[in-house]
Amino acid sequence: MGFTMGLNFLLLLGMVATNILSLYHLSSTIQSKPPAAAPVPDHLIHQLSTIRATINHLTSLQPSKKTPSSAAAPAPPSDLLIYTHISPIASSCKDNPALLHQYMNYTPFALCPNDSPLAEDLILRGCHPLPRRRCFSRTPSTTPTSLPVDPFSPLPEKTAILSHYSCKTFSCFAGLKSDMGFDMKVEKSRFLTYKSDLDLPISQLLELAKSAKSVIRLALDIGGGTGTFAAQMKLQNVTVLTTTMNLGAPYNEAVAIRGLVPLHAPLQQRLPVFDGVLDLVRCGHAVNRWIPVTSMEFLFFDVDRVLRGGGYFLVDHFFSKRMDLEKVFTPLIGKLGYKKVKWAVANKTDSSGVKNGEVYLTALLQKPLTR
Repeated sequence: MGFTMGLNFLLLLGMVATNILSLYHLSSTIQSKPPAAAPVPDHLIHQLSTIRATINHLTSLQPSKKTPSSAAAPAPPSDLLIYTHISPIASSCKDNPALLHQYMNYTPFALCPNDSPLAEDLILRGCHPLPRRRCFSRTPSTTPTSLPVDPFSPLPEKTAILSHYSCKTFSCFAGLKSDMGFDMKVEKSRFLTYKSDLDLPISQLLELAKSAKSVIRLALDIGGGTGTFAAQMKLQNVTVLTTTMNLGAPYNEAVAIRGLVPLHAPLQQRLPVFDGVLDLVRCGHAVNRWIPVTSMEFLFFDVDRVLRGGGYFLVDHFFSKRMDLEKVFTPLIGKLGYKKVKWAVANKTDSSGVKNGEVYLTALLQKPLTR
């Protein structure tokens, strides 16, 4: 308190001295004849400069009233500081310092905190890949002895991985909504039947590829939920990786339990696949009009990067407003220069679709063999 009062007093003295000197110079200038301004003496300029420099210096020493020391940001966790020296951290991680510090504030070489929702929050904010941690992951006490022969077998009831959710069993999730992907009786028939022009059954997809003297062996399903598309393709001897997030439900865990490979990755991440190696990339319901157009453009061109020449891009039930489809998304897809194998548009007939004038698009596009 005394230091602050002393500084204020010095600042007041400085301001008074500056005003007196300025008035002295002004009065001497007015009284002088002829009326032309007289040059300011060097000693006066020096005194003014000294007073200003002193005021600036004292102001920089004075504690800020807006940011008291008690509200200063805490020091970063020690393991975060260590990690920054061995690997870069995504800029979006630094944009969320409170979450990042909480995630990295753990005891090294002990059990990791039970903080899966925190990791999910960081990833959804673009902090991906997450920084590595030197702690032991929590694993269930019992594990399956083998992968299921049938990826449509009922999901197990007893598991220790659902502690973060209101539902504690997979059957509970299956009973919430049939389209969530946890009811294997429903999932078993998906992607197999033709109900409208928007549908592209897997048998028809493979037949189209065969008629074009192409082959589908390796694929990626972006936003694939519980992995049903990958499961159906597995029965056709096609390997499919599924990217998914745990948005309110354990989608990644369900994919893995079914004997499939989940990639815990957000839509804004560069696809974790090498250039030109995939025969098919599918975008499901996760890729829709709520994605910013520029972000979607980067996504589509990353799809082009991982597809081989002659590979297929399946846009499955993409929805948007009809006007936006015509003026925004169709030209955006057209930038790829792909051949249209299938292009079907139909009204989205649920309450949201009717209210907003939305339509569905299902498109199968083939990448040129050469550029």
